[in-house]
Amino acid sequence: MPDWLVTAIGVVAGIIGTLCFMPQLIKTLSTRETRDLSLGSNVMLLATILLWLVYALNIGAWPMVASNVIGAVIVGVIVLCKLRYG
Repeated sequence: MPDWLVTAIGVVAGIIGTLCFMPQLIKTLSTRETRDLSLGSNVMLLATILLWLVYALNIGAWPMVASNVIGAVIVGVIVLCKLRYG
C-alpha cells in the first residue's frame, strides 16, 4: 500500500475517532447533566488516549498525535464535567 494511502487512512481514522466524542461533550456542556456518565470508563478512556499519544510521539506518527491531543482535550473536559457536576 502506498505511504500516502496509509497516512490518509490514519488521518481519516483519527478524525472519526476524535469526532465520536463530540456529541457527548456537547450534550454534557449544554445540559450539565452527568449522572449517567461513568467516571471510571471516561478516566480509563482518557488514560488510553494519553498512552496512545505517548506511543505516537515516540514513533513520529503525527496524524495519531494530532487526533490523540484533540481526543484527550475532549475526554478530559468530559471527565472534569463529571467531577464538577457529579
